[in-house]
Amino acid sequence: MLNGKRILLIIAGGIAAYKCLELIRRLKERGATVRCILTKSGAEFVTPLSVAALSEHKVYQDLFSLTDESEIGHIRLSREADLLVVAPATANILAKMAHGIADDLATTCLMATDKPVMMAPAMNGRMWSHEANQENIQRLESRGIIRIGPNTGEMAERGEAGVGRLAEPMEILVEIENFFRFANRLNGKHVLVTSGPTYEPIDPVRFIANRSSGKQGHAIARALHRMGAATTLVSGPSAEPDPFGVNVIHVETAQQMFDACKSALPADVAVCAAAVADWRIKQPAAGKIKKNAKNKPPQLVLAENPDILAQLSKPGGQRPLLVVGFAAETENVIEQARMKRERKQCDWIVANDVSEANGGAFGTDDNAVHLITADHEDSWPRSSKVSVANKLALCIADHLDAAS
Repeated sequence: MLNGKRILLIIAGGIAAYKCLELIRRLKERGATVRCILTKSGAEFVTPLSVAALSEHKVYQDLFSLTDESEIGHIRLSREADLLVVAPATANILAKMAHGIADDLATTCLMATDKPVMMAPAMNGRMWSHEANQENIQRLESRGIIRIGPNTGEMAERGEAGVGRLAEPMEILVEIENFFRFANRLNGKHVLVTSGPTYEPIDPVRFIANRSSGKQGHAIARALHRMGAATTLVSGPSAEPDPFGVNVIHVETAQQMFDACKSALPADVAVCAAAVADWRIKQPAAGKIKKNAKNKPPQLVLAENPDILAQLSKPGGQRPLLVVGFAAETENVIEQARMKRERKQCDWIVANDVSEANGGAFGTDDNAVHLITADHEDSWPRSSKVSVANKLALCIADHLDAAS
């Protein structure tokens, strides 16, 4: 998978930098060419000699090296690579990447590149959860930079534990292999993804909604886009940033989502990950509904919303080759999902248990799902929603390959 691939590894200044020596060795074993940039802080943790010995190439450190810059080194390094990997990605280098600061060789290469970039964050748990760092992470992911980790565990500081450990070298290696495995698998395909909740107005200030965050749907859109698909994302209200390179249509109500989906057809694949409200207020009030003198609750008359998954699954017309629905259940998850797949006439259902007893799924960063098809049922272990999205995207690509 990595034979002949050119990786530019940027090693920043964190205690976890020593893990990059193992990563270099594993990449080389699989046939990759690895060139390394070592930041000034990174050189406090690993030596240029050890990095050069394992990579079998010169280690680059100085932006103002006359030898390197006579060949415009920061441009050449960033353009010759197939993939740039920043590991460990400290809070400092992430902040510079997010805000376009280019004050050393590493950050200048990151600004000059037109190639994909991966980041493997590593830092103290409090630094990881700090609002400024989370904003930077979100900004970088919205630009299409792929995040690996961080993991949960003990920190370098005695007694410290939490989220912030650098992903293990083999985990980073798998993500790099997956990147090249996914590349171009869906070239020439158009996929439609729905995500987030819908808001059904009661009056100008109130609405019916649900707890969907849009994290899983947005992750699926990113994964499919990275595999080369022309991707249309129809999103209800969500705090998630628009995925880089994806055509995003923002909607609020179920009817608006349905209309947007119809206008996005034809599509080869539709993934309905949105949590669409089944009901709407038949006639929303033009003004804010006030309490009456007797404090009696208003009588709200409901009407059924369009069933987007069922409509997209109807045989004939512009039906996508593969229609995937989602089922968020609180009990009898697999049984309910089976019945939903048959009732909606979709090809696959991705079901998850959103009960509090199971840790929920709405708003969290991880998910445990069951893939239900006409032929089999597959239960996936709890993992990040990004991992779930990548696995689902790979299943979709495999299915299309088999059907062609």
